[in-house]
Amino acid sequence: MKKQSIETPFLKPAEDRITRNKWKIAIGFFISLMAITFICYTIGGKISPQGLNGWKSRVQSDGVVESWGAVVAADDSRCSEIGASVLKDGGHAVDAAVAVALCGGIVNPMASGIGGGGFMVLRSADTSQTQAFDFRETAPAAASQNMYQNNLNDKYNGALAMGIPGEIAGLHEAWLKYGRRPWKALFQPAIRLAKDGFSVAPYLAKSLSVMAPIIMKDPGLRSVYAPNGKVLQAGEMCYNRQLGLSLEAIAEGGPEVFYNGAIGEKLISDVQSGGGIMTMDDMRNYKVKVTDAITVNTMGFTILGMPAPSSGTLGLAMVFNILNGYENANGAKGSLGLHRFIEAMKHMFAYRMNLGDPDFVDISKTESDMLSPSFAEKIRQRIFDNTTFPSEYYLPRWSQIQDHGTSHFCIVDADRNALSLTTTVNYPFGGGVLSPSTGIVLNNEMADFSVPTEVSPDSLPPSPTNFIKPNKRPLSCMTPIIIVKDDQLVGVVGGSGGLSIIPAVMQVFLNHFVLGMKPLDAVQSPRVYHKLMPNIVYYENWTMIDGDHIELSDHRQKFLEERGHVLESQASGGISQLIVQTLKKPIESRKVSYDHKQVLKGMLTAVSDPRKDGKPAAC
Repeated sequence: MKKQSIETPFLKPAEDRITRNKWKIAIGFFISLMAITFICYTIGGKISPQGLNGWKSRVQSDGVVESWGAVVAADDSRCSEIGASVLKDGGHAVDAAVAVALCGGIVNPMASGIGGGGFMVLRSADTSQTQAFDFRETAPAAASQNMYQNNLNDKYNGALAMGIPGEIAGLHEAWLKYGRRPWKALFQPAIRLAKDGFSVAPYLAKSLSVMAPIIMKDPGLRSVYAPNGKVLQAGEMCYNRQLGLSLEAIAEGGPEVFYNGAIGEKLISDVQSGGGIMTMDDMRNYKVKVTDAITVNTMGFTILGMPAPSSGTLGLAMVFNILNGYENANGAKGSLGLHRFIEAMKHMFAYRMNLGDPDFVDISKTESDMLSPSFAEKIRQRIFDNTTFPSEYYLPRWSQIQDHGTSHFCIVDADRNALSLTTTVNYPFGGGVLSPSTGIVLNNEMADFSVPTEVSPDSLPPSPTNFIKPNKRPLSCMTPIIIVKDDQLVGVVGGSGGLSIIPAVMQVFLNHFVLGMKPLDAVQSPRVYHKLMPNIVYYENWTMIDGDHIELSDHRQKFLEERGHVLESQASGGISQLIVQTLKKPIESRKVSYDHKQVLKGMLTAVSDPRKDGKPAAC
């Protein structure tokens, strides 16, 4: 049988040509569309499987993702992906937070883990209620303000430096109220990483190298991070199977296993064998503190954050209120704005050491002052655009507590529940001890307390409001915040890096929300830091892991030096994560109603700080 032609025989010649042209046009259009898609994929970003069919998320670059759905910005790409997978399965932001925090404790053990604690700010989309979850470590019942008078080193190193860990309790407290996914399921990714192993990322490898003497000294740390007699290098596999078994037990039995069961008993046995004073009663008596978040209305935004003993949100409020007092709307812009920011920051660091745990000391006046625009105006009158001053000009009374380490991540889910969480074991690898029977790195959070005997001729006295008492929580720089405008979510920010956290978070906020930088630029822009004593402006001058170099411009360095600032470069700084929700035209934004309350869903942009190994993820 003769094969039938695909041409239609009854068309006239002219019509035949028109039809052929139409086919050519259609084929050409299809080829062009495929070419554009290819270009978007290879240059503009990877289009998700939902891409051309209702474009949902896109990887803009290694450090940025965009999505109409949900996003996670953690300081390790594996943890971001784990969090995004939980959200994709319908999980609440809190579900993702459990999985991300546990992941971070495995792949970045120098910064966080279930042997530590932290702070979380959570905003519910349906009610607009924002809660502050304080799961900061507490001092053991046997602790006292003079416990380190014979050996100050014990405050920083070893089992005696450990506070009662709060991370598991904090995550579970939030999960009980908001969780949608099974508790046990949220542990599985971290368990696999611990037992099956994970590849050491460059940032962890750098920390292992720096901390090698500490790691080699402790049998527990050495067995995990230097199994062959030398610390692991980037790309090598790391296993913490004992921690994996501990996580399995907590996943199955809940926090009870940790705070009043077999895992807790093993941990306490190891701590006491190492000279620590923690007991099972301390574990059983640990309580998470849940309050309303602090609200700061400044710069045209509402900033929601942690109350004391976190000094981050209060410090941010004081600095922003000072800057907001300038008549020029661009008071924080340019080199002059940077000078003003540094001066405001120095006043803040002097004043924040009057803070402490409000359950033990009366800090109501200090809190009120730091939140007060009128108090900020008095401070602003002492700032001059043409000069800076010696440290004593800022009226410091107490020596700074310079906390360290930490890990931070931000999450916004599909319903626009938003979460900002900072967790820590304090110094790198905490007190330099790993519990052999549990695989848990012990925190050294007691180092964040002030003690009467820690004095020297060239420093200020220690702060009495931060002296050690049983069950007290030490002062902290952690600054997890959520940003709202017109009752709609517009941002989530936080950071890690001890005393660098507050300056880093403030500069990221100013860069994007006040100065209008794009999210990645706002995070990547070079920053400055100050400790008040010594009276030095530390500016970033370092090459990041991805090869990009960050350095404060020569022009700004010269501008600051002309005003009397002493500058010093440093190849380090805070690590900040950022999520921005763009609501350019509310009428075009997707809306969801909760009991007559409309929640706008704009484009989410998530950024993980390129200073570390982090990459965000979306779904």
